[in-house]
Amino acid sequence: MIKTLIFDFGDVFINLDKQGAMQNALELFGLKTFEDDMLSANMQYETGNISTSEFIAFYLKKFPHLNENQIIEAWNYILKDFPKHRLDFVRGLAQSGIYKLILLSNTNDMHIDFIKSNVKFYEDFKSCFHKFYLSQEIHLRKPNVDIFEFVMKENNLNPTECLFIDDTKENTETAASMGFNIWNIDETKEDIANLFEIKKDLF
Repeated sequence: MIKTLIFDFGDVFINLDKQGAMQNALELFGLKTFEDDMLSANMQYETGNISTSEFIAFYLKKFPHLNENQIIEAWNYILKDFPKHRLDFVRGLAQSGIYKLILLSNTNDMHIDFIKSNVKFYEDFKSCFHKFYLSQEIHLRKPNVDIFEFVMKENNLNPTECLFIDDTKENTETAASMGFNIWNIDETKEDIANLFEIKKDLF
């Protein structure tokens, strides 16, 4: 029996443009691929090992022809709209009290600040969850095993009683290997609001 629902944030609730953001950034930087030091800085920022100011300073040093606003805009380019029907869905789940609701997201302060400024119901959304885990705050990130172990220990969870929902295959593969029920949601044709229809075999 499923007792806990663990949700990713991007492309589960808020829509993302991953490909567009990557192309936009590469054009801005004048590169064909992201370099290793950039990938490392991105990961360090996402796990809270460097601050926002340090992260921006890294990019300004690497690309001195750019300014701070260009870096911030490129970083937040990935974030798109948050359809309200998804808020209504998770609010209904919260009001029912049937499941423990957990959000588990690889994200960072700049993205969250952007969402707070552009999604008027962000605090309402956040209040729907029993726990709201952001990678930068807990210094752990998916798909590493330790982030799932952390969530299990913090909430005394049995993975066989949990459903983990994420759009990234590497993340759901790790969860599945640890005994979680999973839904590797395809954001191009599936919607979280249809959870109980699409995954009815679990409920």
